[in-house]
Amino acid sequence: MKRTIRTTALTVGALTAALGLPAGPAQADGTAPRVDLRVLVVSDGGPATDAIAAELDTAGTPYTKLDLTRSDRPTIDAGFLADTVDGRPRARFQAVVLPNDNPFAAGSSEMTALTAYEKTYAIPQVDAYTYARPQVGLQVPTSGGYSGSIDGTQAQVTAAGQAGPFGYLDGPVPFEDNSPTVGESYAYLAAPAAGADFTPYVQATVPGTTRQGSLVGEYRHDGRRELVVTFVYNQYQQQFRLLARGIVEWMTGGVHLGASRNYFAVHVDDVFAADDRWDTQLNCTPGDVDCANGAGTPNPIRMTPADVDYATAWQDSHDFTLDLVYNGAGSVDQREDNDGVDQLADKLIADRNLFRWVNHTYTHAFLGCEQNVTVVPWTCQTNTDGSTKWVSRATIDYEIATNRAWGQANGLPLQTDELVTGEHSGLKILPQQPQDNPNLALSLADDGVKWLASDNSRDPQQRQVGPATTVSRYPMNVFYNAGHAAEQVDEYNWLYTSRAQGGSGICEDNPATTTCLPAPLNTTTGYSGYIVPLETRIALGHVLSNDPRPHFIHQSNLAEDRIAYPVLDGVLDGYAALFAADTPVVNLRMKDTGVELQRRAAWKSAVQAGQVTAYRIGDTVTVQGPNGTAVPATLPSGTTYGAGAFGTAYAGARSGWTASTGTALTFTLPASAMAAPTGPAATSAAATAPAPDTKVPAGVTEQMPYTPDS
Repeated sequence: MKRTIRTTALTVGALTAALGLPAGPAQADGTAPRVDLRVLVVSDGGPATDAIAAELDTAGTPYTKLDLTRSDRPTIDAGFLADTVDGRPRARFQAVVLPNDNPFAAGSSEMTALTAYEKTYAIPQVDAYTYARPQVGLQVPTSGGYSGSIDGTQAQVTAAGQAGPFGYLDGPVPFEDNSPTVGESYAYLAAPAAGADFTPYVQATVPGTTRQGSLVGEYRHDGRRELVVTFVYNQYQQQFRLLARGIVEWMTGGVHLGASRNYFAVHVDDVFAADDRWDTQLNCTPGDVDCANGAGTPNPIRMTPADVDYATAWQDSHDFTLDLVYNGAGSVDQREDNDGVDQLADKLIADRNLFRWVNHTYTHAFLGCEQNVTVVPWTCQTNTDGSTKWVSRATIDYEIATNRAWGQANGLPLQTDELVTGEHSGLKILPQQPQDNPNLALSLADDGVKWLASDNSRDPQQRQVGPATTVSRYPMNVFYNAGHAAEQVDEYNWLYTSRAQGGSGICEDNPATTTCLPAPLNTTTGYSGYIVPLETRIALGHVLSNDPRPHFIHQSNLAEDRIAYPVLDGVLDGYAALFAADTPVVNLRMKDTGVELQRRAAWKSAVQAGQVTAYRIGDTVTVQGPNGTAVPATLPSGTTYGAGAFGTAYAGARSGWTASTGTALTFTLPASAMAAPTGPAATSAAATAPAPDTKVPAGVTEQMPYTPDS
């Protein structure tokens, strides 16, 4: 838990003022230019610029990506970068991202145009990955610095970085070292060059010394500002994910469309029921469909009241709420078999308000096709005419409505329009069932279901199923049929080792999706030493990627050895060590996740269709989008919208969605925000340059197409 709260922090604007940075040239006539809220990403096909583009895309921040490898791409010149709208100078891009400090040939007119544009409109430039040298304000690495791998390095955010764009981090920036045989992070570490106006934001110790070398820093020269990044990365690496928010905040001055949060939610399926247990001798799960012809003797796993106490204490210690996805028949069966006694249900019902609850159907029945489980893998049964035999609408209705009624009778605080079907059944599952059960959509309408869970590993895109919208969930590789760590490792070995090593060979048969272990894991140490770190890294990667989709485990994982908790601890404790108190994990329930994903999809469609106009003039931000499409934005603390404050606080800024009626939305920035450029007079060469054609030219990827008069 956090012991301190960050109560004050310098805004980017305050840091700018403190460092004496230029705010753009004053003009005699006082005409402030319009700066469109769009980023120019100039890519050479490398992973660094693509990573920044991916960050912008996920957040919903408009950008233009220009591909330098295309011979038919447009030329960057004054007309490409700026023009006029209603007599007012317009800068088409609020920031420029380059692969390095100068990716063009010597004497390039394109770099000359960019330099003039950046100076004229006070436009910042990000050097996505560049060599340390005096041209970027740094000494060369051979002058007491370092060049080479920094895998496993613990970098640090400097005081200037924490007071500025990286204030959402607590300080440490660990660099991944996932493989001893693969180089993952190459970097140049160097001190600022003599006389250079350079401020390191993230730095690391030069190996073998106590000296610090910059990894991310700001270089101010010739009326320009560059963010100089001297390590290579891709969009999936943790070190980039930690710094991506700060890179965007730096380049936009904290004023941009799009919003980003760090999300984590955990659904615990099969609550009140019992999960069948993996048989380490048979290499299948007696009682489930993977043991052909009913082989083996079931030995189910079910939580106890002590497990509930552990769960509530764990939640309290992590300020986190689990979503319990329940099957009421599990308790009914338990009482029938035990003279009316079900201590687990009594405890969970007594503590019901400490959790969120989701309908998982009454008996956990399979709701797709009628299954033939006499063979492995199972198949769909067919009618005499060869058509698929589907589970009936009446059966699906019974499963949904009966479980809801059971939950309501026991006082569970339900969101009645949420549903998770057993095994996500009813939805398509390949290869056996390539389409949804046609009766599912009808039953969802019968029972008022609006949000339906899907399995992200097989159905990741949000889609409509009758009246319901899907919310895909990440399956955690903590198995439903394992209550003990040794069982988890044994099954893991079966799935992920070759036949020659005693495994199933699934990994050999599916090399595109599955990687074989080089050797079986030790059943005593393999869970804590291999599986937990791997699953922690995967889940934390989702958290750091602005991805609101929930993860799911099973009640069996909270029982016996409670094998889920080491992974959940790894995610939440690891997160707490990295982020400041003003950047908490956002823990949404399923319905709210669905709404977030819906809004993002609508916004992305509007942006790609060229239906969004957004710009800044002085301290005013104006955004106009289609009627009914909510607008996401991130703006400095103190920004107002209408008569009140804009958005909600997160990571030192304000962000959120604003409903649009199709008319212009106007936001007023605080005086502490970075000063807007005053720009050139309307008669300047840049101002009179003709507007580009609205057709997207070759070599350009438009997230929001040009609209010259918008």
